[in-house]
Amino acid sequence: MAYMNEAARLDALRRLDLLDTPPSEAFDRITRMAAQLFNLPIAAVSLTDSDRQWFKSRVGVDHTAIPRMRAPCASVADHSATLIVPDLLADEYYQDSPLAHSGVRFYAGAPLTTRDGFCLGAMCVLGTEPRQVTPAEQAALTDLAAMVMAQIELQHALGRIDPMSGLPNRNQFIDDFDDLQKDRPAGERRLAVLINLASAAQLANAARVMGSSYLDSLVTESVRSLRTAVARGEKMYQLGATQFVMIAPPGTSEEECVVLLRRWLNGYDQWSTSRFVTTPAVGIAPFVLGKMACLDVLRIAQNAVEDAFSTGEHIGIYSPEQDDAYRRRFTLLNEFGRALEDPAQLRLVYHPRVDLATGRCVGAEALLRWTHPQLGEISPGEFMPIVEQTSMARPATAWVLDAALRQLRQWQEAGTALTLSVNVCAPNLLEPDFAEGIALRLARHGVPPDRLELEVTETAAMENLSAVHGMLQAVHDSGVRIAIDDFGTGYSSLSYLQTIPAHVVKIDQSFIRGVERDERRRALVAAMVTLSHDLGHRVVAEGVETEAALAVVRAVGCDEAQGYLYARPLPPAAFIDWLGRNAGAAPEGAR
Repeated sequence: MAYMNEAARLDALRRLDLLDTPPSEAFDRITRMAAQLFNLPIAAVSLTDSDRQWFKSRVGVDHTAIPRMRAPCASVADHSATLIVPDLLADEYYQDSPLAHSGVRFYAGAPLTTRDGFCLGAMCVLGTEPRQVTPAEQAALTDLAAMVMAQIELQHALGRIDPMSGLPNRNQFIDDFDDLQKDRPAGERRLAVLINLASAAQLANAARVMGSSYLDSLVTESVRSLRTAVARGEKMYQLGATQFVMIAPPGTSEEECVVLLRRWLNGYDQWSTSRFVTTPAVGIAPFVLGKMACLDVLRIAQNAVEDAFSTGEHIGIYSPEQDDAYRRRFTLLNEFGRALEDPAQLRLVYHPRVDLATGRCVGAEALLRWTHPQLGEISPGEFMPIVEQTSMARPATAWVLDAALRQLRQWQEAGTALTLSVNVCAPNLLEPDFAEGIALRLARHGVPPDRLELEVTETAAMENLSAVHGMLQAVHDSGVRIAIDDFGTGYSSLSYLQTIPAHVVKIDQSFIRGVERDERRRALVAAMVTLSHDLGHRVVAEGVETEAALAVVRAVGCDEAQGYLYARPLPPAAFIDWLGRNAGAAPEGAR
C-alpha cells in the first residue's frame, strides 16, 4: 500500500510538470521572503522526486538537487507533516545526513500538499546554527507553503494543463518545442509520436451510449499505461480529447519506436475497458530540428495517424509522397470553391447515348470538366471524389444542374429533343429540399421533367436506404427519370432493385470492356440485362469501345449503348455537329 501511495504521489508531482523547469520569479519571491522572515541564510522550495530533492527555487544554495536519502524534505513528503529539526547533529537520524556534513544544523519544512492530499515536497528554511521555532514562525512557514501551492495551482490552471489528465496541453507543447529547437543541435533528427485513442466515429458512438464518463476513464487509464509502456520518462502532452504527443529521445529510430508502440497496442486488450469500442492509432513523424516548425510537425504526425486509421495497421509512419497527395487534395478542394464562381474554369461536356434498335442518339450524359488557370486540366476522377465527400457536393451539383438545364433548354428551342443525364452523389440525396430544388430548377429553365435524368450509383443509394428511397420517390413522382449508374459494382441486391424507383439501369463499363473475349463476363452481363428487364428497367451498356463489344451487348438485349466507339464526351457545339453527322447512322468506329 505504501508503494501504491508513493506511486500515486509521484504521478501527481509529474502531472504538475514542475521538475527540471527553469527558475521562476514568482517562486523566488516567496523563497526570499522565507529567508528574511526567519533571518536564515538558506531557503528553498524543495520537490521530492523518486531519488532526489529538486529545488524549484532556492536562496543560499548553489546546487539544484541533493540525494533523497536521509533528506529532511523527504520525511516531510513521506509523512505530509511539518518537520522541525533544531540541530541536525544532535538528531540520531539526521546526524549522518549529507546536509549535516555540509554544515547545516537547523531545518524547518512545511508540506506542499495538493488538493488531493499528495505531498509534493516542502517549503523549507535552513541555518548553520541550531535554533528553535516559535509557534508564530511555524504558522508563518505553513502560510508560505500555502502560498507556494497557490502559485503552483495558478500556473497549472493558466491554459497549460489539461484538467482531466493533468498533462501539459497543446500550448505548452508549442512552447517546449520552441525551447527544444534552441537547446538541441540544429540538424538533429527526432521523432514525434502522436497517439489517437479512437476515431471520431468511435468516440461519437461510445459517448451516445455511455456518456462523458466513458471518455474520462478512457483517458485516465490510457495516460497511465502510456507513461509506463511508451513515454518512460519522456514528457507527454495532451493535444485533444483523446490525442497525445511526445518527442522520442535523441537517436531513437522508427524501428525501435514501432516495437515499443506495438507492444503497447498488443497490451491494449489487457488493460483497456474500452477495448471493444475503440481502436487506437499512432502516427510517427520524423523531423529535423531547425528545419520544421512545431505546427508542421503536428500536421505530418496527424497525417500519419490518418494513414494508420485508413489502412488498419494501427501505426503509420509519415510519408512525403502521401503528404503531397493530401496537400494536392486540399488545394483542389479550396480551388474548386473558387472555380464555381469563375465561368472560365468549369464546363460541361456531353457523352452520347445511342438506341441500339434505331441507331439514333436519344440522350447524353452531362460530365463536368475543370481547367484550372495554374494547374491546368484536372481529371474528374481526381477532383469529384474529394468534392463529393465534403460540403462542396451541394453547390457542385447545383452548378451542374443549372448548366445542364440551360443547355437542354437551348437544344429544345433549336428543335433537338434529347434526355440529359446528370450525376448526383450520396450527400445530394440526403438534402431535405433536393426534390423540391429539382422541380424549381426545371420550372425556372422551362424544361419538361422527363427530359432530365438523374444518375445515382448503387453505393450512394444504399448508404441510407430509407432516407434515400423517400427522396428518389419524390423525384420520380415529379416526372424526372432515375438511372442506376455503375450497376454491378455496388450492392446489386434484388431487394435494392425492387426498392429504388428507377427507369434505367446502366451496366458498369468494367463488365463491358473485354466482354467479347470473356464468356463468363458475357453470361454475367446477359443475366443483368434479363433481371433488369424483368423488373421493368431499360438497360444501357457503358464503355462500349469496339464493334465486337457492341455486337455482344446488342445480342444479350441491351437497349442503349454509350462509349468511345460512338464518340468521346463532346463540348456543346461539337456534340450538335456530331449529332447532325450521325443521326440514325452507324457509330464512328464502324465507318
